[in-house]
Amino acid sequence: MVLDNISIVFVFAAYLLFMIAIGALYYRRTENLSDYILGGRKLNSWVTALSAQASDMSGWLLLGLPGYAYLSGMESIWLGIGLAAGTYLNWKFIAKRLRQYTQVAGDCITIPVYFENRFRDKSHALRIIASVLILVFFLLYTSSGLVAGAKLFNTVFEIPYQQALLLGAFVIISYTFLGGFMAVCWTDFFQGILMFCAIAFVPLAAMKGIGGYDSTVSLIESIDPQLLNPWTALAGGAIPLISNLAWGLGYFGMPHILVRFMAIESPEKIKQARIIAMVWVIISLFFAVGVGIIGRAYLYPDFLEGAGSETIFMVMVNSTFTPIIAGILLAAILAAIMSTADSQLLVSASAFTEDIYRIAMKKNASEKELVWMGRIAVIVISSIAYLIARDPNNSVMGLVSYAWAGFGAAFGPVILFSLFWKKTTRNGALGGMVIGGITVIIWKQLTGGIFDLYEIVPGFILSCITIYTLSITDKNGPAEEILKEFDRVNHIVLNRKTIRKGDIRPLETKFE
Repeated sequence: MVLDNISIVFVFAAYLLFMIAIGALYYRRTENLSDYILGGRKLNSWVTALSAQASDMSGWLLLGLPGYAYLSGMESIWLGIGLAAGTYLNWKFIAKRLRQYTQVAGDCITIPVYFENRFRDKSHALRIIASVLILVFFLLYTSSGLVAGAKLFNTVFEIPYQQALLLGAFVIISYTFLGGFMAVCWTDFFQGILMFCAIAFVPLAAMKGIGGYDSTVSLIESIDPQLLNPWTALAGGAIPLISNLAWGLGYFGMPHILVRFMAIESPEKIKQARIIAMVWVIISLFFAVGVGIIGRAYLYPDFLEGAGSETIFMVMVNSTFTPIIAGILLAAILAAIMSTADSQLLVSASAFTEDIYRIAMKKNASEKELVWMGRIAVIVISSIAYLIARDPNNSVMGLVSYAWAGFGAAFGPVILFSLFWKKTTRNGALGGMVIGGITVIIWKQLTGGIFDLYEIVPGFILSCITIYTLSITDKNGPAEEILKEFDRVNHIVLNRKTIRKGDIRPLETKFE
């Protein structure tokens, strides 16, 4: 490996110091909880797009997906297609409407607050249960990032797994603790650029090293012709194909992505952000699959088994490039890991601080106290995620898929119904959220036959059925003010209007 290579150590150190410097910069600019959690809604199109997609893909893009493609070949392309479709639909139909609705409904700064204000839930049940689900599933998601970081330091520098885990956790906590949302988004912006360049460059360089496109394809076919057949997903029936495509459903319920839509400076900038995001996503997913498939030929006759397949990107970089270039490319993995883990930590901290501490523990807490509670929550949540990640046999793909399904099934249907069906009731939203989350947890424990179907599918469907059933059987239905607010947002979106500050009603005072 490259343990003794000072060049790679220098590149990593410089990169990490740059990320922490951004955190320190925004530490001085954070004055209240809204700044710490949502950045005062000041993001431009480029930062919104790249930070949303970088926080979406995580170390999964450079470890999990290439590892899956390495083992299964072109079958993995369906997962990429599902993710690309979900990304587009989320930007096209959710982004602008959610940006407008969260501002009209009391200028919400978190998803749980939006649920509470949207349905006028004076009991705070929606807000608290949503926050609990965020904490539970983000613990799994954040731990996947820590596992990926540990694998990176372990593979590149041969640092023992447990020490590598501590090192990665320390860096991520540092700048998230200091700078909050704006630090996270700007670091994600730079990390998104680095991830994009790395995932495109590595497979092309590896293919050239093999002898070009024709030589690579011939070698892959000699290893296993089915690696180039996307329809092998149907060999075991429709379940594998449906499961891969169903990943796209998760986007509608991802708090760390949805919060970017809420934070963009103007709804009119969403179209440009969508175009930037889609170019990034489509190219990145295509090349991530390419890393895995080309990696089979590049390492032949050696073979990485099981979770070891998730190191294919690192192995290719280490054996192909000079130390300085390798250091930059390997830093892209750290960028991918950090860009998601920081977002998840921040959303989790905001869920605890804004939606649990302020509601159930100290209603009259000052803004300064809330900001510090958010920072303390980052440390506590990171510590729990660290304990989950201590098992070196953890799979990045496995942890991500569980958390992704949990958010997609618990929040996705509620987001969709709340934005597009004005007759949705508070009881319907609450029931759908609980049923979706519980279904994922129970389904995950079952195996064989229909239970091999990705748990997001039954969770999402049962959540939708629950929301609709409880809403139409609710004798009272939504209050008149809720219906009028829905029509108002719909009018604003359809007529492409921008909300002015004078248009916002401080609805949050109703729930004190």
